[in-house]
Amino acid sequence: MRALVTPRMAVQTRVEGRNPGIDCLRGLSIFLVVTHHLALRFPLTETDLVHVQPLRVLRMLNWGGIKGVTIFFVISGFLITRHMLERSARPAALSLRDFTGRRVARLLPCLLALIGVACALGVLGVPSFVPDHPGQTLWGAALSALTMHLNVYEARTGYLPAYWDVLWSLSVEELFYLGFPLICVTLGRTPRRLLACAALLALAAPWFDWSLRNASEIWQEKAYAPGMSAIATGIVAALLLPRVPAYPGLNNERTQRRLSVLCGSLGCSGIVLYLLWGASIWSILSWGTPLFFNTAIALTLWAFTRGWGTHVTLRGTAWLRQWGQRSYELYLSHMFVLMPVIALAHAAAMSMRWAWVLYPPTLLLVFWLGSAIERFYSRPLDLYLRRRLIAPRCGAGPQIESARPNAAAIAPRPAKSACD
Repeated sequence: MRALVTPRMAVQTRVEGRNPGIDCLRGLSIFLVVTHHLALRFPLTETDLVHVQPLRVLRMLNWGGIKGVTIFFVISGFLITRHMLERSARPAALSLRDFTGRRVARLLPCLLALIGVACALGVLGVPSFVPDHPGQTLWGAALSALTMHLNVYEARTGYLPAYWDVLWSLSVEELFYLGFPLICVTLGRTPRRLLACAALLALAAPWFDWSLRNASEIWQEKAYAPGMSAIATGIVAALLLPRVPAYPGLNNERTQRRLSVLCGSLGCSGIVLYLLWGASIWSILSWGTPLFFNTAIALTLWAFTRGWGTHVTLRGTAWLRQWGQRSYELYLSHMFVLMPVIALAHAAAMSMRWAWVLYPPTLLLVFWLGSAIERFYSRPLDLYLRRRLIAPRCGAGPQIESARPNAAAIAPRPAKSACD
């Protein structure tokens, strides 16, 4: 069986408006985040699973959270740029109103709901919702979450309770959403100029990590620069996607198929190597390791979008793809499942040896809660707000995206123009 669809279909490969490979990759990212947060309290490497599972895999599940966030950042840059190119021939033609409207409709409903619930429970004095480090206040946490600097707030005052802490990555994402359209209409007015800006930021990944070597542990994990560099790597991959066939020697089906296979194989291999042998990769590449991982993710996305691996990512991966499709809701809500489960396990004096039994039911509960939020709250509000915030334009193509995509939304589903 051929590994690719034809080039004419490859760039538009979708299943019900989605790319299955990208959904799988995003599902992996949120899965790593959730298991990491549970493993911080019940490490899998201290359970009886060490007798039946490779220790390297258990360590990946224990400590893969920040790597999952990095995957998410690269996907975000890649897909936001693709959407921009689908709607506008040139970055300079990007509609600031429409771009902002889509981001507001997608992000704010869940974000405001989480902040509201956390503030209400904090006021009532519920444990794990009240910041308890010197210099921290409930309103300071809420304000920092709303103004894109919760990561800075934590770096200055210490870790916030788990329900608040998950919002740090949104500070990086939201800053990107603020800066991306401004760069498109100023320095990056053409695809080539935008590519140059993004490439400089992407290639600076080693320097960003090196510059943080003496920073606090919190800032090393949550600083803006490394996240922005990962996002920029995704932007580079998206900008190169439509340009490849134009190069001499690449404008034929067989060559493009081979190139996609090469990029996909290298990208997936790089991701697996870093997830399982990150320390070994670091010993070889040192400060170049972040650039290696970002590039591996970008190569994989590039290949997936050109149709590579479609027949594989559609087989037996429905559960992982559904995690990817609901990743934003799962990310914001998973602590509302994890923390009660952890509290009950501690109250029952559960032996660490048997703590692995908590994982399957907890992951199911996380998925069910996120799915309910997506179906009954975030998706309806997303569509409602889009109809009111995005200006209808005749002949402008699709005006309503699928409500499922999150901050790194998958390509929009075909829809009628608002003027049809």
